[in-house]
Amino acid sequence: MTEDSNTELQTTKKDNPSEGPLSLLTECVKTNTQILVNCRNNRKILGRVKAFDRHCNLLLTDAREIWTESVKSGKKGSAKYINKDRFISKLFVRGDSVILILKSPN
Repeated sequence: MTEDSNTELQTTKKDNPSEGPLSLLTECVKTNTQILVNCRNNRKILGRVKAFDRHCNLLLTDAREIWTESVKSGKKGSAKYINKDRFISKLFVRGDSVILILKSPN
């Protein structure tokens, strides 16, 4: 193999989303499977992937954002935690805010 064809082969492998870590997202797009995205703002998003790119930018549909808020009670130093969520029909998630992506077992 020449050096040019070897470099071309490496570029083709690198940009192929059906191999490597991005194959999970490719499979989820094809099967319309839900994923759970853990984001940098300590929130989780459960939704179905419609599109993605190599930067992990995600286009999700039927998304549910889940987070925890602390509510301070009258007593000093005690706080109560409440789980909250909201539904978003179409959502774009920027890739630099993604920490972890899990395939939902459903």
